Amino acid sequence: MAVQGQEVDAPYIGLWTRLASFTQDDLAALLHGKQVVRGSLLRGTQHLALADDYVWVRPLMQVILNRTRQAAFGRVTRGVDVEELGALARGHLAGRTLTRPQLRDLLLERWPEADPTALGFSAQALLPIVHTPPNGLWGRGGATPFTLAEEWLGRPMECSPPIERLVVRYLAAFGPASVMDVQMWSGLTRLRAVMEAMPSLRKYQDSAGRVLYDLPDAPLAAEDVPAPVRFLPWFDNLVVAFADRTRMMTAEQRKAVCVGAAVYPTFLVDGTVGGMWDLKDGVLTVEPFHPLPDAVMAELASEGARLMAFAGVQEGEIAWSPPRSSMTTS
Repeated sequence: MAVQGQEVDAPYIGLWTRLASFTQDDLAALLHGKQVVRGSLLRGTQHLALADDYVWVRPLMQVILNRTRQAAFGRVTRGVDVEELGALARGHLAGRTLTRPQLRDLLLERWPEADPTALGFSAQALLPIVHTPPNGLWGRGGATPFTLAEEWLGRPMECSPPIERLVVRYLAAFGPASVMDVQMWSGLTRLRAVMEAMPSLRKYQDSAGRVLYDLPDAPLAAEDVPAPVRFLPWFDNLVVAFADRTRMMTAEQRKAVCVGAAVYPTFLVDGTVGGMWDLKDGVLTVEPFHPLPDAVMAELASEGARLMAFAGVQEGEIAWSPPRSSMTTS
């Protein structure tokens, strides 16, 4: 439904590691064709989503965006009427695309004493805004363009979409999961009553006694299903989808992977986090959390070569960092 897009290249790597045949041009074509858009969604952070999903997910996220805007900029925008700000920003964007600084400067004409940064980011929170290509293309930086989503897509946002729809989509990807897991992934709160009132959901209980929910026809994978090594990008959904991240890593490993608001790139071994990686200046640095068998090292080397090829690295090399021997696997 949506992949994290705070780091521009991350969605490409996240899709590459999951799909049998995927190229950078595949996602670029979807962005140019308006089938996929980039904007603020889950947890109020940047995501890429199918246009068909954006139009109903974005309205559900408005409460989160309002809350985060108030927390970040409420104090420095006390003299700004929020409704007027939203209406004025919409008027400035009607029929055209502006960068955040351009929109900020136009809003400053109305509120010259306000914090400039707060005005630009407030508009992004208050309105359904998408960031159009070339923003979101592999390796492309620069100023962030603001376009009204309704105009870019040629259709309005859905009115009052049901939260249950979001719960079902989450469980289809990540179930079985707890209420807290769904809330962590989405940023929404007070979902317990919603999920308890969904009679079709199947219920399980984990070893700690927590209730886990799943779709009624969702199969459970056998414990001995092979899980090949995988390289996950920054902020990968598999890592951020659960409140209980011990499914993926130990508490000590989480301190290295999840630092502040950042979630660093990791690699999976047998379905759990085995270490971290970085690709810079043609060198793929692989840092295991603990010693790995030779067969796994060989598999990582092969997958790492594929990753560098996908990233367009010519004659790259792999640098193996010593294992963080103090980090256990349990």
